[in-house]
Amino acid sequence: MMSKKTRVYVVFAVFTMVTAFLAGCGPDADDAQKILRAAPYKTITDSIGLFPGNADLYTQRAVLLSQHNLHELATADYRKAWELSPTEPAALMYVSNLLLVNRPMDAITLLKECIIKYPGNTEFRRRLSEVYAQTGSDMQALEQLDELIAQDSTNFEAWYEKSNVLVRLGDTAEAIGALERSYRLSPVNYIGLALANLYASVLDPKALTICDQLISRDSTHSIPEPFYVKGTYYSDTRQYPLALQQFDECIKRDWKYTDAYIEKGIVLFEEKEYDKALETFTTATTVTRTSADAWYWMGRCYEVKGDKDKAIENYRKALTFDKNLTEARQRINELKQ
Repeated sequence: MMSKKTRVYVVFAVFTMVTAFLAGCGPDADDAQKILRAAPYKTITDSIGLFPGNADLYTQRAVLLSQHNLHELATADYRKAWELSPTEPAALMYVSNLLLVNRPMDAITLLKECIIKYPGNTEFRRRLSEVYAQTGSDMQALEQLDELIAQDSTNFEAWYEKSNVLVRLGDTAEAIGALERSYRLSPVNYIGLALANLYASVLDPKALTICDQLISRDSTHSIPEPFYVKGTYYSDTRQYPLALQQFDECIKRDWKYTDAYIEKGIVLFEEKEYDKALETFTTATTVTRTSADAWYWMGRCYEVKGDKDKAIENYRKALTFDKNLTEARQRINELKQ
């Protein structure tokens, strides 16, 4: 294994060639050969020259190239390793590389081939559903997840991923059903939080029950998310004093939880506690200076307090961090009239 100093030297030495290679400029084949014949790849390259049919050598070089972020250059080696020895691990490594170099269609083709070639390995179908989801093909992703569930109805990860796809498709009721099934099979925190969030989004008090379960299992008293979810539920149901308690507890457990400050500030704003709300939003900007929402709500506070200049200043600040925050632009236009 190279030392940190050596790794830095190697990256610096080949930087110009790599940049040209990845940008598609100059003689790609020549640039590639220069890189592969330089340290730290030279030894493996020489071995490949002696044993061109050894798939392991191509895999070793591909992994080393990937470790140095030369993913485009590694692609040929992953492909060659797969061609020489079409094993399941080789296929999965090749798929990962194809996704890194933004070739999802090639990854889909390979995954479909592997599903046929290795019908007993569900990882290929899972990865295919993942790629479909990443490329916006949610219906195809759903088909693959349903196939996984048909093969094994106790696959809690498939139920969890299915719920994510259903949320994107706008089917909240079915998403909740899938997530309930996943949580029954494996009541781990991340699934419970996802389920609580979905319950809260439809104002279902079951959100509180799930959060309380998660809180009771937190022996270290360090997990803030359940309190945040409870806070949003109470806020959306206009139980403001209870919401404030939950947001304060969330912040107590993680003082960097920016969204908790913002939601707390909104509750205070709704309660017409404008000075306290402004103080809370200001704190949010010290925690995360780039929070457009925090700057926007500071603007709202200044506006309702009658300080138009300060309001416009903060709305503009919000837009510097999120140009798509149309509400801030609208408030500026109205204040200038």
